[in-house]
Amino acid sequence: MAAKKQRIVVKVGTSSLILPNGQTNLHAIDRLAFTLATLNHQGYEMVLVSSGAMGVGLASLGLKKRPSEIAKQQALAAIGQTELMRIYSQRFLDYQTKVGQLLLTRDVLHFPVSRQHVLNTITTLLADGVVPIINENDPVSVDELDHHTTFSDNDELSALVATRIHADLLVVLSDIDAFYDKDPHKFPDAQPIRRVAEMTPELEAAASGSSTRFGTGGMVTKLHAATTVMKAHQKMILCNGADPKIIFRIINGEEVGTQFGK
Repeated sequence: MAAKKQRIVVKVGTSSLILPNGQTNLHAIDRLAFTLATLNHQGYEMVLVSSGAMGVGLASLGLKKRPSEIAKQQALAAIGQTELMRIYSQRFLDYQTKVGQLLLTRDVLHFPVSRQHVLNTITTLLADGVVPIINENDPVSVDELDHHTTFSDNDELSALVATRIHADLLVVLSDIDAFYDKDPHKFPDAQPIRRVAEMTPELEAAASGSSTRFGTGGMVTKLHAATTVMKAHQKMILCNGADPKIIFRIINGEEVGTQFGK
C-alpha cells in the first residue's frame, strides 16, 4: 500500500515578493518556485497561497504609491495578478512543474456547494502533480458589499485553505524570524518563542503591543491564523521567508521559526 503523500500549504507575503525599491523580487520568486517544485517532484503535495498582486501591479506600471480609490486598487490588483501568475508560471515551468490559479472570496469558502467545488479543484490539481496558487480575488472583494467577501488578509486565507484540505503543515513565510515575546524591533532583549501549544492572552498581548510593521499589520493576523490551525489540530510554522529554501530545513526536521500546534 502506497504511503500517504504529505500535504503542505505555503503562504508567502508581499514583503517577500517585492523589493524595498518597489520592484518585483524575481530572485525570491525563483527560489520559491525551485523549492516547491523540488518538493513536488519528491512526492509532496504543495499548495501556495500568495499575496503580492497589488505590489506587482505597482511595479508593472512603474507606480510608487498605491491609489486611494477602491476601483483603482482593484484594477491595479487585476493587472498585478496577471503579471504575478505569468512570472510564477514561467519560473515553475523552468523546474518542470505546472501551476494552476484559484482566486477566492470568503463567501466561496463559506457556502458548502462552492466550497466543495474549490476543494475538488485543489484535490484534482494535486493528484495531477500541479501546484495550486491561491490568492484572494481582490478585484471583486470589497468591504462595501453587503455580503462578506473579504478575508482579513492572506494569513487568514492560508489557514482556512490548510484546514479545509487537511494539510499536514502550514508554513507562513514572513519578514521576521519567529514569534517573539515582545517586539524585536523595539527591544534588543526580545526572545523567540520556538513552540506554542495553545494561544494565551499573554501571547495575544505581546503581538498587539508591537509596532505597526511587526504588530497589527502582521503578527496579530498570523496569531489568528495559528489559532485557526491549532483548533483543527493541525500545525503551522512561522519563519523568515527571505530565502524560501528554508522550507527544506523544515522538512528535514530542523527547529526553524516558531511552531504552533503539537
